[in-house]
Amino acid sequence: MARSSYYYYEKKQQLIDKYKLIKELIISIYHKHKGRYGYRRITNELQNKGIIINHKTFLKLMKTLGLKSIIRIKKHKSYRGENGKIAPNILERNFKASAPNQKWATDITEFNVSGNKLYLSPIIDLFNQEIISYELTDRPVFSQVVTMFKKAFKKIPNNTNLILHSDQG
Repeated sequence: MARSSYYYYEKKQQLIDKYKLIKELIISIYHKHKGRYGYRRITNELQNKGIIINHKTFLKLMKTLGLKSIIRIKKHKSYRGENGKIAPNILERNFKASAPNQKWATDITEFNVSGNKLYLSPIIDLFNQEIISYELTDRPVFSQVVTMFKKAFKKIPNNTNLILHSDQG
C-alpha cells in the first residue's frame, strides 16, 4: 500500500461528519413513517422544520444509509374512453337478494402474483355470496368472460328470472 493512501484514509477517518445530525433525523423520519417516505417527502419534512439542504443531498445521504422508500406499483388502467352502450343500472346498489339465483354480480380483477399479472373473473350470488363460477387467466380477454358465463349458466334452470350485474368494464 502506498504511503500516501494510508495517510489519506487515516485523515479521512478523523474528519467530523458534518451531516451526522441530519442523518439521524432522516433515519428517525424514515422509521416513523415505516419506510413509506422517500427522499422528496423527507426533504419537505426537514425543510418544514427549518433545515434547508438541497434534495440531491438528502438523496445521497439516504443512499449512503441504505434507506429506500417502498415503491408503489402503478396500477394498470385499461379504460380507453366510451365503448358501446351503457346498460341501465337495474340493481341501483341494492346488493341483497331474498332467494338464490335472483341477483348475480361479476367483475374482472387484476392482481400480482410473484411479479406476474393474473386476471380473475368470478360470478357471485348476492343471496349468500357463493361463487357460482370463475375463470383465471394471464390476460384480460373476452374468451375468459365467455367461458365463465358458460360454466355459470349450466348451473341454473331455464326460465330463471336472473339479474346479472357488472360494472361494464
